[in-house]
Amino acid sequence: MDDKDSWHEFKCFGSATVGSRGQVVIPAHARKELDIEVGATLLVFSGVGGRGLILFKADAVEQLVKVVSKQLTTVERVLTSQTRSNADSGSSEVRNR
Repeated sequence: MDDKDSWHEFKCFGSATVGSRGQVVIPAHARKELDIEVGATLLVFSGVGGRGLILFKADAVEQLVKVVSKQLTTVERVLTSQTRSNADSGSSEVRNR
């Protein structure tokens, strides 16, 4: 499956119960399929509307941040170029009046 498509996929791996110490066991087939190994760092986010939790592998979040950062740099360049272009156009219009 293409990485772009995997962000849109929703999959349920089953259920888990919160233990007395607040721990949750991730089902074995989920750990295997998602390559979550012992000692892996997971980041915990609140789910939609604060009604659940979302877990992400830390390295996946790091990769996402890098991709978004690169895209933001590209957007920043385009906006800067557009702003300069608009400023140049505006100054020539003033001179032509």
